[in-house]
Amino acid sequence: MGISGAYMLPHPPLIIPEIGKGEERKIQKTIAAYQKAAAKAGEHKPETIVLISPHQTMYADYFHISPGNGARGDFRQFGAGNVAMEVSYDTEFVKELCLRADRHGLAAGMDGEREKRLDHGTMVPLYFVNQHWTDYRLVRIGLSGLSLRSHYELGQCIGQTVNALGRKTVIIASGDLSHRLKADGPYGYQKEGPEYDRRVMEVMGQADFKQLLGFSEDFCQKAGECGHRSFTIMAGALEHENVHPQKLSYEGPFGVGYGICMYEMGDKE
Repeated sequence: MGISGAYMLPHPPLIIPEIGKGEERKIQKTIAAYQKAAAKAGEHKPETIVLISPHQTMYADYFHISPGNGARGDFRQFGAGNVAMEVSYDTEFVKELCLRADRHGLAAGMDGEREKRLDHGTMVPLYFVNQHWTDYRLVRIGLSGLSLRSHYELGQCIGQTVNALGRKTVIIASGDLSHRLKADGPYGYQKEGPEYDRRVMEVMGQADFKQLLGFSEDFCQKAGECGHRSFTIMAGALEHENVHPQKLSYEGPFGVGYGICMYEMGDKE
């Protein structure tokens, strides 16, 4: 038992066929890599999936962890309300994680939920995973405005919780890369955008996770990144794992970077 696999996954809604309506073919490499990663996650038959999403409830000074027994969501805001899903939460895991975060001096917990419905940063990865495995409970975690070090430390608490409970667990770090790759992209072009994507794919492709802490806040902001904090939480969770990384794909045709990496676990170091 323990962490079986971990995955860095983007969340462009248009890769859902009912939303993309053909546009998804422009990032076919991303979709193929997604399908490979999701199939691998399903092979592990996890009891628990810990999913970190930038579009979950977020506070400047607090990590929000979804409370309650479960939630549902759909893609109605993207014109596909018929594509829906429902999840059950791993309440025991959430309680233990909150206790460990508190002991660690981290501001994290279940208070302050602003939106119960599942966000697209959660649903896009699960759309693919659910094609292979659905018998899991979810732990849904948001980001914060706290330091990258604090995000890494929350990840350490996740790893400790997995080991304490003996859960067979998969971790998904949901997040796009830079949103500033092209002048006609959603946020225009900044030279830091392509540079961020190059650097982060090198770091994540090699599982050189401690390097994530060396990205300055100013650089990340100028690059318009989305998932850096998600990746950093996952990195902390994998700190004591013998990680075998595999970089599956990178594309950015719409001005937003989409990177996919997969991490399988070897024997403990």
